[in-house]
Amino acid sequence: MLLEKDNSLVVLVDVQEKLAPYVMNADGMIARCAWVLNLAKALNIPYLVCEQYPKGLGATVPLLAPFKKTAMTLEKVRFSCAKEASFINHLEKSHKKQIIFIGIEAHVCVLQSAIECLEADYDVFVVVDAVSSRHDLDMKYGLKRMKQLGVQLVTAEMLFFEWMREAGTDAFKQLSKDFMK
Repeated sequence: MLLEKDNSLVVLVDVQEKLAPYVMNADGMIARCAWVLNLAKALNIPYLVCEQYPKGLGATVPLLAPFKKTAMTLEKVRFSCAKEASFINHLEKSHKKQIIFIGIEAHVCVLQSAIECLEADYDVFVVVDAVSSRHDLDMKYGLKRMKQLGVQLVTAEMLFFEWMREAGTDAFKQLSKDFMK
């Protein structure tokens, strides 16, 4: 199945000040999360921000913090976003069936959230170049497990082209200049 921009919602998971520096390729992953969120914003695709126990792990990293101003922010103590009533309520009210996850850690909060959204009959996608973990083995098997259970693994560029669907439009011309550098 292809991603549909009118049916998508992006979830940024736990990219926080005290955890982000310890994941692999932190700067690249954070930059890719910003890229995905900026693309979603340009296409009027809704997104939300989740923070795991911000009193202990700090706030969302500075590069991504501005997105909190234009999105619902969910503070949580459970690893899965999908165990929070406000998250589920937000999904239901959005009427979106395709949930796209970005953030950290791929094998903990992203994995548990993705699996539980899949079990709740959402189509779930994880942007592999916009997620990370502290250890390569955890990242590898977190992604492998999600794929085995039916989560769709995509890249940010796949996301771009599936949301755009066709070249030649004014939107494609402008956004390809802005995002495909």
